[in-house]
Amino acid sequence: MQEISSSITFEINPRETVPMMVMKSTRLTVQGASMWVTRSNDIEDYWLEPGDCLRLRRGERLWLSAEGAQPATVAFWVAPRPKDGLRDWLADLGTRLGLRMRSGWRTV
Repeated sequence: MQEISSSITFEINPRETVPMMVMKSTRLTVQGASMWVTRSNDIEDYWLEPGDCLRLRRGERLWLSAEGAQPATVAFWVAPRPKDGLRDWLADLGTRLGLRMRSGWRTV
């Protein structure tokens, strides 16, 4: 079972079923051929046409199957977390302030 934890794109051959585990909330987009999607903890199955999107929850399992004569291109997109940008900004600010504070002190 493949694990999806970052943005990735790959192909699924016709009549092939690929099991997957979603490690982070993500969005699935289909191109090329239609795809059948079965999700854990969901009584519905999903039929996705090229260009369709499906939001996925962290921790769910998927079974993907491409239908038709050509492969389906599947793209998983994981949105960057806003907290990561804030954390990086605060760390950078702390470093700059620390350098400024230390520049006035001299050790002998």
